[in-house]
Amino acid sequence: MRLLRRLSVRARITLGSLLVGAVILAGAAVALHLQIAHATLETDRSLAAADAAPFVSDLRGNPGEAPDRPAAGVLVGIRSADGDWVVDALPRAVSRALPTTVPGDEVTLRLRTPRGPVTVVGVPVRSADRTSVVWAARDGRAGHETLERIDRSLVGGTFLALTAFGLAAWLLSTIALRPVSRMRRAAEDLSVGRTAGHLPVGPSDDELADLARTLNTFIDRQRENTERERRIVSDASHELRTPLAALTARLELAHRSAGDAVALEGALTAAEADVARLTSLAQTLLELSRLDEATDTGRAPAVTTTAEALVTEVMQGVDRARMTAGAGAGGGARDGVGAAPVDVDFTVDLLDPTVGYGIDSAAFGRIVDNLVTNALAHGTAATAVTIELAQTPDRALRLVVEDDGPGVPETFLPVAFERFARADTARRAGTGGAGGAGLGLALVRGLAGQAGGTATLTNRRTGGASAAVVVPPA
Repeated sequence: MRLLRRLSVRARITLGSLLVGAVILAGAAVALHLQIAHATLETDRSLAAADAAPFVSDLRGNPGEAPDRPAAGVLVGIRSADGDWVVDALPRAVSRALPTTVPGDEVTLRLRTPRGPVTVVGVPVRSADRTSVVWAARDGRAGHETLERIDRSLVGGTFLALTAFGLAAWLLSTIALRPVSRMRRAAEDLSVGRTAGHLPVGPSDDELADLARTLNTFIDRQRENTERERRIVSDASHELRTPLAALTARLELAHRSAGDAVALEGALTAAEADVARLTSLAQTLLELSRLDEATDTGRAPAVTTTAEALVTEVMQGVDRARMTAGAGAGGGARDGVGAAPVDVDFTVDLLDPTVGYGIDSAAFGRIVDNLVTNALAHGTAATAVTIELAQTPDRALRLVVEDDGPGVPETFLPVAFERFARADTARRAGTGGAGGAGLGLALVRGLAGQAGGTATLTNRRTGGASAAVVVPPA
């Protein structure tokens, strides 16, 4: 078995084909040999029986007369019941080898003599006066020599057939495995970076072509994952660099302001804000990484939350949004204007609050927070944000967050849910967290997708943006 494992697939196919062919051809040769041997024996038996037939008829028709002598070349002997030969024209070796008793019925014997095989037929003849047996022999050397010649032909033919069979198996396996060799060479080139293409797909629509297409799909997916990871690392590095540099500067200022309590407190407060932004960014990246892992492995957590429980998350999200908006307005720092309060309102319309959905409350709360943060980020100081949670007739849960701001650029809509995508560079720093880094909508799409839902972002005709998340029932 160890030796077989070291052989190539082509060699194993050839050896297996030779083994199967040898079994089939050997079986056919043995069957043909037996058939010819039986036919030869049957021919000799018929001729011997024909030689014995006249003497049997004579004994039965004229039991009191002495039997005639056989003609020259006719090997016939007549033996009485007491073992004496009445007529004996048989070879001496055959006469000595025959039984002395009278058989109960006609018999056929195959005797081996120094001169070669002999076929003997014994026919018992019984009458009122006496009982005897007529033995007739036929020289089987001619048939035996014919059988030997046929056997030699069968052996030679079997050897030639096996040789042709092995060559055909080797050639066909070589042709069949040629696409595999091309794929292996292409894979080697891909692994060392000599080419950036795909594995070759053969012209035949067979299993190897299906394998090549499957591997090419896998290569494309791996390239996309690699490019995505490279882009994420690059974007994350860029996003982390700014708050880290700001945090470093804050700490340096804090050292310089060691004697000034007010300045030191301001520097530490600003540093805390930078740390909070870093923490939020790292947490969002970790959540996105977990979503990617769950998507790639197909092991999404099996959770079911009722619509009634998700309403509670929406209400808590509204409270958090009002607090955030109120703090921003009260400080008068939004857009550099003295702020009017931001209006955050919500409506709920559920057909069946007991319907379950494949998303947990915390994840749904993250969706609400990020959509509201996104609405506030694109709005103005007096933006009105509306949150609507409703069930469609097929019991799918639909969350819509709208604002009456200026909306988002049309060029941003196709990439709105990509990671680190931003509508403009003038996003308010007050939104912070994952939204400021361009990760909020990406997290929304990931969480919705894990629950089997969808996320969309459009501009309203009357002004402002509208983000919608639809989650099917579990």
